[in-house]
Amino acid sequence: MNAERLLEHYEKIADAPDAVARLRTFILDLAVRGKLVPQDREDEPASELLKRITQEKAQLARAGEIRGPKDYSLDQSLKSTAPIGWQIVPLGQVVNRHLGGGTPSKNDGSYWGGNIRWASVKDVGKTKYLDDTTDRITEEGLKNSSSNLIPPGNLIVVTRMGLGQLSINRVPVAINQDLRALFLSSFVDIDFAYSFFLTYRLDGTGLTVKGIKLDELLSIPFPFPPLAEQRRIVAKINELMALCDQLEAARTEREATRDRLAAASLTRLNSPDPQKFRDDARFALEAMPVMTARPDQIRQLRQTILNLAVRGKLVPQDPEETVSSMPPLRQFAAASGIDNEVFEQFRGSIVLPSRWQIAPLARLADNIVDCPHTTPKWTDKGELCVRTNQLRPRALDLSEPRYVSPQTYLERIERLEPRTDDILYSREGGILGIACRVPPGIRLCLGQRLMLIRAGAATRPDFLELVLNSAFITEIARICTTGGAAPRVNMSTVRAYPIPLPPLAEQHRIVAKVDELMALCDQLEASLKTAAETRRKLLHALLNEALTSPVLEHKVAAE
Repeated sequence: MNAERLLEHYEKIADAPDAVARLRTFILDLAVRGKLVPQDREDEPASELLKRITQEKAQLARAGEIRGPKDYSLDQSLKSTAPIGWQIVPLGQVVNRHLGGGTPSKNDGSYWGGNIRWASVKDVGKTKYLDDTTDRITEEGLKNSSSNLIPPGNLIVVTRMGLGQLSINRVPVAINQDLRALFLSSFVDIDFAYSFFLTYRLDGTGLTVKGIKLDELLSIPFPFPPLAEQRRIVAKINELMALCDQLEAARTEREATRDRLAAASLTRLNSPDPQKFRDDARFALEAMPVMTARPDQIRQLRQTILNLAVRGKLVPQDPEETVSSMPPLRQFAAASGIDNEVFEQFRGSIVLPSRWQIAPLARLADNIVDCPHTTPKWTDKGELCVRTNQLRPRALDLSEPRYVSPQTYLERIERLEPRTDDILYSREGGILGIACRVPPGIRLCLGQRLMLIRAGAATRPDFLELVLNSAFITEIARICTTGGAAPRVNMSTVRAYPIPLPPLAEQHRIVAKVDELMALCDQLEASLKTAAETRRKLLHALLNEALTSPVLEHKVAAE
């Protein structure tokens, strides 16, 4: 086993999201394959232990505690895979007895609320040891049901509705019909058996709820080492799992430190010192790969960039520039369907440069139309019809296009035919508050839950697009969302969105700077994905190498 190589490369794989979890699985896989600790030829072999178990069962049968021994089938080819001194046997061969359970009648209050712990699926498998239960029953409930009281120190296995979950009960516990208590032979270390079950996938049957029959459970192949080796394996598992706990804690601390550094950096950007902003921005972009191994903070950085853009903090202002082409107020006043209360409520929540203005979206747009409130009839080919799940902030995903007939297309563009740089906006459903422009050369119509916004002369479409995707507007959309199970933002609310408006020349500079910084974010996100994939591949290769390498050297007894 090349555990040394695994440790040698651990620093390279430690930040893989599942590194510690896979190490835990790896340890258990080695344990039940006989590759975790050396075999010792002085150990009493499992073949001799099986003879002792047979005697043990015979004694229990004579005492009337169990019925006579039962034979369980096993694929004989499995026996040849056992390490030296081990045996592969049906699980039932090392289980002296087993008990199922039941549920006292819920209609009789005298059966419930007593002092007897009563376990169901919800109590088993959360932790290794079962020390308490959600429900308790009375002595009457136990007597008048098929439940059984299981003494401490046995395996409680879920056989239905959570198949394969298990715990070791350290207290007396009654069980329900979805559980089975396995009373192991005294020659089986219960912690070793527990570790085995963590590696074994039970295959159940059933259309709606998977379950396993008792004979199938007791026929699964169980790797049975010498008792002394079982104990060495358990000790080594405990040692290595403690190490995994330390690695997990260290990783959690690293993540927390990175989170704090990233949060502090983004906070400085969101509340910038004008004299230090460029240096702060450069530091954030250069240090982000060190501060995080997760893409979610890149998303935060993207939002920070948009936040700065709509507040006039991303590029310098030019005192010679003014907003000169705002539509006259009378044109806005004549418009209908605008929620003035929304505009007045939120317009003061953003501080803008002195030469900027703020206006309702309806005053800055030549057109704002809603989609037809009907589900399109889809066709295999025809005209492109976009859906909300194709919208990404500032990008339209056409990788999985859907089509409608030419006639349906004409019906769906009756209000306004989309054209290049019109803005698609999702105002209903689970994907709400996302804006992206119609790409050049694309002919399309709107599916359900979408709006179409055409920017006016005072606003660049690409600038309006980034404003609609900024946290300033998405937070307004969140606050104003109605509909409960069918969330939506009303048209009158969207028309009233307070849109920050810089001079056109500054809009151009802002969009150019946003594009530049978003390209850097793309590069950073790609590098994180590449690094994560590299870690996963290295981890997989190292674990595969260790699992397929020869068994550890056997400890040969002295002559």
